[in-house]
Amino acid sequence: MTTMIIRNLDGDLKTLLCARAAQHRKSMEEEARRILRAALRAEPLSGRALLDSIRATVGPYGGIDLELPPSELQRDPPDFS
Repeated sequence: MTTMIIRNLDGDLKTLLCARAAQHRKSMEEEARRILRAALRAEPLSGRALLDSIRATVGPYGGIDLELPPSELQRDPPDFS
């Protein structure tokens, strides 16, 4: 095992870490290890997984129906001949 010292930790951040550790009934040191493990082992979401994550988050709030614009040309295309 390796030891790491974190200097200049904001007081507010330390307070939040202490509260989170107490909530999980862990020491601050163990809670910091758990946070680091989760953050470093998590793979960034991309593609389909990202879309599914967004849908799962906002899906319960419903959606809106958008009126689609007409697909016809608004004017004749320019003639460059």
